[in-house]
Amino acid sequence: MNPPLLAFNEKGIYCEAADTYLDPWKPVNKAIISHGHADHSRWGHKKYITHHSNVPIIKHRLGEIEVSGKAWNETFTINGVKFSLHPAGHIIGSSQIRVEYKGEVWVFTGDYKDEPDGVAVPYEPIKCHTFITECTFGLPAFKWQPQAEVFTEINKWWQQNKEDGRTSVIFGYSLGKAQRLLRHLDTSIGKIYTHGAIENMTDVVRPLAEIPGTTRITRDTKKDEFKGNIVVAPPSAHGSPWIKKMVPYVTASASGWMTFRGARRRRAIDRGFVLSDHCDWQGLLKSIEATGAEKVICTHGYTDIFSRYLRELGYDARTEETQYEGETGEEESKNEKEI
Repeated sequence: MNPPLLAFNEKGIYCEAADTYLDPWKPVNKAIISHGHADHSRWGHKKYITHHSNVPIIKHRLGEIEVSGKAWNETFTINGVKFSLHPAGHIIGSSQIRVEYKGEVWVFTGDYKDEPDGVAVPYEPIKCHTFITECTFGLPAFKWQPQAEVFTEINKWWQQNKEDGRTSVIFGYSLGKAQRLLRHLDTSIGKIYTHGAIENMTDVVRPLAEIPGTTRITRDTKKDEFKGNIVVAPPSAHGSPWIKKMVPYVTASASGWMTFRGARRRRAIDRGFVLSDHCDWQGLLKSIEATGAEKVICTHGYTDIFSRYLRELGYDARTEETQYEGETGEEESKNEKEI
């Protein structure tokens, strides 16, 4: 019996025929990287391959690395195995990795979402025999509102805070969520200020997306400048001395976890907006169906519950242990915490 085209081992997802790894979590010789979040693009590999638009992102996060960029749908062959990258819709530069060998096709999604967000290239379903999927939000309780409705709520919240003489502080991960927030904030309400980690990453991303002007917060920024305006900051800034300059302020978090009221209370957030860069329950199911895959491997999230449901639907579904972390893996790296 032939070994599977992709196997899970102690270093990551391994294609033996090509001697290449996909999003490995331990140092390897050759790594194909789906996107720039810290749990998927790690330091220490000898050679990196990723989408062109992800190259400046992972260089910013990892420093000097040997990396080559590929275009969407560009086929590149390693030891007779055909690889190509396809939009995952998760964040800027995020890819699904298609692997084909001897007529067999596997697709590894990394992380993905099926709703276009106006920043990332929208997700495209890819036909395959085996589909490796995340299920960060793989519970029926997770059902997203359309993005336009969420941003209407966010901008109304900002407007009300302005009328109340308060600063609006909204938290989102420095890569992905922050740029999505910036893209859709209504700048007619006021000025957008950014934490240094957000601004540093946004500077990298600006050539790749339409993002409004922002003002970096520095030690010289005066307290009275914030009143009525909005501040976009990473979650790590909440409760830090840095935020005291914004008093009086109101806080909000933009995350899929805001579905649960308890998550907002635990984080001591005034307002939660349900906005995720991952699929909800129905999005996962629709995406899997569109691939035509018979076999599905669930890698991170609510893997047991979701794979069990897929088996009830008739899929050959199972789980695999990885070091991918879903939204918690989207935190800024140490160097990005600097302001």
